[in-house]
Amino acid sequence: MDYQFVTVTYESNLAIVEINAPPANTLSTKCITELRTTTKDLANREDIHGLIITGSGRFFSAGADIKEFTPALGDTQKGLALSKAGQSLCNEIEAMQKPVIAAINGPALGGGMELAMACHFRIASESAVLGLPELKLGLIPSFGGTQRLSRITNTATAIDLILTGKQVTSKEAQELGITQVTIPAEDLLPTTLTIANSFVEGKSMTSVKRAIECVMKGSNERLEDGLDRESKQFAELFLTTDAKEGIQAFVEKRTPQFKQS
Repeated sequence: MDYQFVTVTYESNLAIVEINAPPANTLSTKCITELRTTTKDLANREDIHGLIITGSGRFFSAGADIKEFTPALGDTQKGLALSKAGQSLCNEIEAMQKPVIAAINGPALGGGMELAMACHFRIASESAVLGLPELKLGLIPSFGGTQRLSRITNTATAIDLILTGKQVTSKEAQELGITQVTIPAEDLLPTTLTIANSFVEGKSMTSVKRAIECVMKGSNERLEDGLDRESKQFAELFLTTDAKEGIQAFVEKRTPQFKQS
């Protein structure tokens, strides 16, 4: 399928989803719709084991398309629709049962930072900056930023970054736990591909999917509920051919040949 704002390329079992909406890769309603369609399609493809989300050109994403805000002034339903569209995209990415890595190649601001925070792992170029400047517009982050930032860091850090609207460098973001790796710009994609491959290569996607589900759902629920899910998922894996193969390969000291079932 041809898209106007999204480009997809492939490296083995990995899909690279590039936001291509120059000059700043703003997340217009149409761009969000294309991203949702693209990621849903890739989530359902058995040959795709992981996703990398990045931006074309100089920006990762400068966030929502501010021009779309003007028609929503004085209309709470239009404002709600703008927020829910961005939240739906981020929620779907976070809920994906394949590793999704944000390769933050440049500024990730507002909705762009919120999109990155919805990914399971974040790698940033040394030239990247991150920030949530919505309060300077008389608004608040609305793609999940008020919730995810406090969960990724802590409430005090979330209050600081959201209320000041300040931008942090990629290194500062790593120190705060928002990103996990900081890398020179020229090494961003090769390093991201290496890390993405390390998440899925030689693994059974049956167990990868269940591990991601346990971690992501468990981060937003009581410990007891998370432990219960973990035990059930662990037990159900004993019914799979991949668990049988993995255990037998370990005993026989050979490389397992997983069937992804």
